[in-house]
Amino acid sequence: MTHAEIMRALSGLLLGMFAAILSSTIVTNALPRILSDLRGGQSAFTWVVTATLLAMTASMPLWGKLADLFDKKLLIQIALSIYVIGSMIAGLSQSPAMLITLRVVQGLGVGGLIGLSQIILAAMIPPRERGRYSGYLGATFAAATVSGPLVGGVITDTSWLGWRWCFYIGVPFALAALVVLHRTLKLPSVRRPGVRIDWAGALLVSASVSLLLIWVTLAGDSYDWASWQSFAMVGGSVALGALFVFVETRAAEPIIPLRLFRDRTIALASAVSLLVGVAMLSGTVFFSQYFQLARGESATMSGVMTIPMIIGMTAASTVSGWLITRTGRWKHWLVVGGVLLTAGCGLLGTIRHDTPYGQVAVFMALLGLGVGMTMQNLVLAAQNVVSPRDLGAASSMVAFFRTFGGAIGVAVLGALLANRVTGYASGPLAELGVAGGGGGAIPDMASLPGPVRGALENAYGHGVADIFLFAAPTALASLLLTFFIREIALRTRTDGAR
Repeated sequence: MTHAEIMRALSGLLLGMFAAILSSTIVTNALPRILSDLRGGQSAFTWVVTATLLAMTASMPLWGKLADLFDKKLLIQIALSIYVIGSMIAGLSQSPAMLITLRVVQGLGVGGLIGLSQIILAAMIPPRERGRYSGYLGATFAAATVSGPLVGGVITDTSWLGWRWCFYIGVPFALAALVVLHRTLKLPSVRRPGVRIDWAGALLVSASVSLLLIWVTLAGDSYDWASWQSFAMVGGSVALGALFVFVETRAAEPIIPLRLFRDRTIALASAVSLLVGVAMLSGTVFFSQYFQLARGESATMSGVMTIPMIIGMTAASTVSGWLITRTGRWKHWLVVGGVLLTAGCGLLGTIRHDTPYGQVAVFMALLGLGVGMTMQNLVLAAQNVVSPRDLGAASSMVAFFRTFGGAIGVAVLGALLANRVTGYASGPLAELGVAGGGGGAIPDMASLPGPVRGALENAYGHGVADIFLFAAPTALASLLLTFFIREIALRTRTDGAR
């Protein structure tokens, strides 16, 4: 494909990616208002985010395997259609349970859009040239991430629109992507007659991951971490995982080819993606609570204040992709990204509700630079070492571990935030004669008396900082693992030859 042909097809992929990421980020600043209207608490806040990540994580291996067997164009059109249906109905939600269920449907479509975009890009472009175009994906990711909270905040603060439009606004982009991809994306069909999908493997990996995520979300709230429920759920997840490995070793077309993990690059890239996902999601999810509940900002200003992080992500992904295409070298970007990611998380662990915004902005920018240098380049490293027939499985595997890490991180850190807020607020609130610690329900700060509001702002500021302190070791672990990834020259062809 010529550059012009690639750019025409890429425009459809970018529209689909924009819609997918927009749906994930647009609700972050709106969630305090949404859950206040729907009468949901901190657990519902976590689950609205986790539900989408859960569906994305569980479905990515299946989307990746289907891409190796069937028409990639048809698959991404199906993913877009699922996303549109889930978004339209999610806007009609009348309860937290209904909203969470529809977020699962959205997540199924988003998982296909994110995974298939990487796979289709790899099918069109050889690895040596892919860094340049991967930068466009990274920039789109960043643009959707920054516009999502901004648009979500404006919609939430605009009385004649309301938060339900947070779910409707991505639909036009998805429909436009459907039209553009139908007209411009031309890939050879790879349908292989007689091949059967490994449905048993898909079901087992989905059940194992889902059970583990449900456990980390409910533990410490509905039951103790050390309880029979915890042992049963963790034991069940491990047993399902072991059964999945057994099934995959005997499947003719495994949903996750375990032989790929024999390659050190893929194994390490997957592990690093898992750890990067924790740090990445902690920034995009919990900053809304920090700015709105700890600093008293509106939903709109909450989005504006996250711009430094997004600028860092955009600049890092675009510049690193361009330079990788020119030089063919990619490992040093992963190392520098790991250093910045660790530094950003550690410094954000020092913030409080009254920390000068200039300091917070610098720390957020470091976090964004680190994510931008690592996220797309880990996928590129894995794609570079597999044959074309395993391209979909390898691409979705790295994305799978990133979203899995993010889902685990959001669930665990969300539970930690509720616990920390309760601990930090209980003493000051008790002195004021107020019962409860404030970590269960999302408070309406504007309606609270000044002293109570001050106590909760301090508690949320300190609690969000603790989240980043817990995320910092995972970022450091990802940096240490990066040193062991062997740099292999990027291929200049898409057929597996060098």
